[in-house]
Amino acid sequence: MVARPARRGGDVRAALTGYAFSAPYLILFLVFLALPILASLVLSFTDFSLGDLTAPLGAPFIGLQNYAKLFSDDNFRQAALNTAYFTVVGLIATTVLGLVAALGLNRALGRLRSVFRVGYYLPTVTSIVAIAVIWRFLLDPNFGLINGALKQIGISGPNWLGNPTLAMPCIIAMAVWRNLGNVMVLFLAGLQGIPEDVYEAARIDGATPWRELLRITLPMLRPTLLFVAVITSIGYLQLFEEPFIMTQGGPLNKTLSVSMYMYREGFSYFHLGYASSIGYVLFVVIAAVTALQFRLLRND
Repeated sequence: MVARPARRGGDVRAALTGYAFSAPYLILFLVFLALPILASLVLSFTDFSLGDLTAPLGAPFIGLQNYAKLFSDDNFRQAALNTAYFTVVGLIATTVLGLVAALGLNRALGRLRSVFRVGYYLPTVTSIVAIAVIWRFLLDPNFGLINGALKQIGISGPNWLGNPTLAMPCIIAMAVWRNLGNVMVLFLAGLQGIPEDVYEAARIDGATPWRELLRITLPMLRPTLLFVAVITSIGYLQLFEEPFIMTQGGPLNKTLSVSMYMYREGFSYFHLGYASSIGYVLFVVIAAVTALQFRLLRND
């Protein structure tokens, strides 16, 4: 038998050096992320409220009552329905429009591609708070630019954010506009990774542009499509800033999201245990949606 070589002292020193360099991040992660996450899980099984801040260990343990309460909470059901509506419509619109923009930039613009890429991407790096405030003023029923333009052609514009039917579509439109550039850049990178020889061979065989899209482009974009679907749906399921700034969840709770309802319960009413249970339900939903997307879109 060949003797196993002894571990060198240099390997040990290299490992210790690596742990030393990673220690600051690990400490920060444990203190500011891991421990609060674990604490919120414990809180979700208690009736923790404002009065328990002085003696957190004395919060009454109520088991699964917070989770059971969610299923009979009309506000939570409305928030869940609103979030699902926003996520499904927003995800489809963002993905389709981002792919269309990427196809156009990839084939038509040539040297101007970088200019348009930057222009589409600018809203993504702009503060969501600033964007939401600007859109709120644009959609103002009395002084907004949109209703002002409609008035010039003899149309009386509606109260966009005060109408229960129109408020959520307006928020979806803003979110799609803001995230379009990010999705477009990802699709553009995926398109540029497809060999041109594949398209040339398809054209020689008589393939139309539509069949090229269905038989070549979309199948070879599946990894990019999976990545886009996962990151976009995770972001949309955590909808918060847009309705918080533009509508405060109204009118009639038609723009109330799960994250906003969790914030309201936790920091407005100080039902911290109940808010924690809402957060963990949202976490489970995000994990389930992500697993489903991997199941449907991953490569064979």
